[in-house]
Amino acid sequence: MAGKEPLLSAFKGGVLQLREGGGPCTDTSPHLASLCQLLESILRKGLRQPAWGFRRRDYWHWLEQLPAGDGSRPTPLSISIQKAGSCEKVQTAQGHGRYFLRLALQGKVLAAAVRELARTPRLLEFYDPVSSILGNEDLLEPFLSLLLVVTEMDFSLDLQVCITYETVPCRVLGMVLRYVDGRVFVTEVLPESQAEVDEVVLAGDILDEINGCSLRNAYSGQAGAVLQKLKGQPLSLRLLRWRWHDGGIYEPLLPYLKILKEKEPRFQLQRGPRRRGEGEPQRLQGGRLLYNLRYLGRTNVGTYGGKEVLDQAIPAVLERHVAPREVLFDVKEAEVLVQEKNSSKLLCRYPYPTISCVGRCMDSSNVFAFCVA
Repeated sequence: MAGKEPLLSAFKGGVLQLREGGGPCTDTSPHLASLCQLLESILRKGLRQPAWGFRRRDYWHWLEQLPAGDGSRPTPLSISIQKAGSCEKVQTAQGHGRYFLRLALQGKVLAAAVRELARTPRLLEFYDPVSSILGNEDLLEPFLSLLLVVTEMDFSLDLQVCITYETVPCRVLGMVLRYVDGRVFVTEVLPESQAEVDEVVLAGDILDEINGCSLRNAYSGQAGAVLQKLKGQPLSLRLLRWRWHDGGIYEPLLPYLKILKEKEPRFQLQRGPRRRGEGEPQRLQGGRLLYNLRYLGRTNVGTYGGKEVLDQAIPAVLERHVAPREVLFDVKEAEVLVQEKNSSKLLCRYPYPTISCVGRCMDSSNVFAFCVA
């Protein structure tokens, strides 16, 4: 009987295709998106809508009402539901449902959710027994069998809705912003700015939060006003990437980007940080960050190590005109090391507690320095 249901046949084919890839399934797996779309179609098929009221029913509305287990301690399923429901970055039933599906695939609890639905008659009434899959006993069983196959597969998915960008205090961050339907888009990262040096923000990304201040449904100029109040302080920004793991545009942003392109015809999505002619700016080695830099020298700044001394210390080093040395700046867990790139000779080693400040001076945006005790 399951063969008569096209959605189940397509879902079975999608599961088999995903299994053929071998290894953990990631966001770059070519069949993941289509499998999730099929899964969502199955969960919505035959979903009864209330006769009265304005809220349209979605599969999330029964998921959030599932029993939380025996009450003695949280179950993996109840934890996934609670996490999906409490995510402040998601504001719609569709968003909570889709976030739960990703959590459920990763946590292997999707079959448990459907089983729990089948045991809860009041929630099973959400589905029409004739037109649905979840409300039809003959179709529910093969669907559960497929979900058990999915449960045996390993998923390694990105569950972060936003990325965090933390930067040092600076007078000008260097991002040009544009407001589109309450969202704050970065339309340009200015050359030689702090944002360009940090190599995190790309034109097309959404600025979602600044130091805990939400920019969802932002009014024009709100982000600039927040940044002005925080001038001179470290910044922690939450960004929504325009670029998805497969290199394409993150689908929910397409309507916004269409409007943005109409308002600014010259706007272009930025696919990666600008290269500054020094080769690869950073690379990973053994799980650590290694930065390719030029070592220009050192100077004594006295006993006071605040960031104010850098405006005098950096020019003092530059005025010596010492030949720069190509070095690797090794960011380890407890210390930083600076060693010559060619000979691996160690030039300096400083544990983090000895570093009192880090910064740049205004007229040397490509030069940074730090003070140590």
